[in-house]
Amino acid sequence: MTSRTVTLLDVARAAGVSKSTVSDALQGSGRVAEATRDRVRAVAEELGYRPNSAARRLRRASTGAVGLHLPATATRLDYYMNLAFGAVERAQEDGLDMMLLGPSGAAGGRIASRVDGLLVIDPESGDSAVPGLLDAGVPVVTGERYLGPAGGPSGAVVCDNAASLTALLDHVTERGARRPAVLAPSGSSAWATALRATAGSWGRARGVPVTLRTVPFAATPAEAEAATRELLAADPAVDAVICAPDGSAPGVLRAAAALGRPVGRSDGSGGSGEGAVHTADESRGSRSGNGSGHGGEGAGPGGGGATADGSSGAPLLVASCVDGTATRGAEPPVTAVDLRPAAYGRACAALLCDILAGRTAPDTVRGHAWSLEIRASTGPSAAPAGP
Repeated sequence: MTSRTVTLLDVARAAGVSKSTVSDALQGSGRVAEATRDRVRAVAEELGYRPNSAARRLRRASTGAVGLHLPATATRLDYYMNLAFGAVERAQEDGLDMMLLGPSGAAGGRIASRVDGLLVIDPESGDSAVPGLLDAGVPVVTGERYLGPAGGPSGAVVCDNAASLTALLDHVTERGARRPAVLAPSGSSAWATALRATAGSWGRARGVPVTLRTVPFAATPAEAEAATRELLAADPAVDAVICAPDGSAPGVLRAAAALGRPVGRSDGSGGSGEGAVHTADESRGSRSGNGSGHGGEGAGPGGGGATADGSSGAPLLVASCVDGTATRGAEPPVTAVDLRPAAYGRACAALLCDILAGRTAPDTVRGHAWSLEIRASTGPSAAPAGP
């Protein structure tokens, strides 16, 4: 029996219940005992039953579509395109079309008449479209938590972004960095907020000075290059740069090449320093004129003196908070956190589908795993690590 020929009546006969009970159990409606609901769903899955999407939409007055809201910068970022394809693929498995919303979203009531539910990815508390989407009157799942004042979503899929940056900082210090720096994203998304906070808490907890510089959420390679040049000029002792924005790592590599800083190292010796988190501006005022003290001349992987423009000949470790084609195809390839965006998009769509179908209760929060991909930009390769 194929999925095209299996009917509600087939499932009802196999489960030993009425056709209406099967319908209620699969739609999450009616007064059906939990044990019966589970048995019906198990039988339906075993038989390969697939609901008639058109008939289901007529019965429930649904649109058969869900909306996807991405950050305004998404169209030029590899991460969000992969995420969107994963979400579309998963929604289609439940017979739902995906509608990509414009950056402004849409008036809540108007969009609610066109979709059954919404996916809102990396919502910014400063995005004027988000409150209307959250209050649209349909189930909403966010990719990462919403930190703004509007009502909360129906569900969320989250990554442990603090843990991923912690893993990167731990890795570069294990590879010998004594003065790591983070090019952290601006903005009020949960991801950006977590990375900025973690740079500070990690430095304080370990007694290692972390130079923190804020760059645009979707910084281009050129913007990352300029920020890195300014960073190394302000504090030439910086010996590792972790850049957050997707696709910006090649800019850090170009800055390192221009300043004569070879990327990576030939051994895995460790070392740590002392101090507290500080910004690039603070480090500019705190360094002594002769470069003495922690992080002065000769500091960092491989040693070497530093000049006023940030060039020293000392190796520079480079890593990224987001993996993608830019990090994998760089020369050298860049160590990065693989957030598995296609799988993340699928996870967000799966949660929304489960809520719409009554398979999962609203207010559900699911986690999403990442992995650390270690490459030549931080030295000898090693086995990938993850949560």
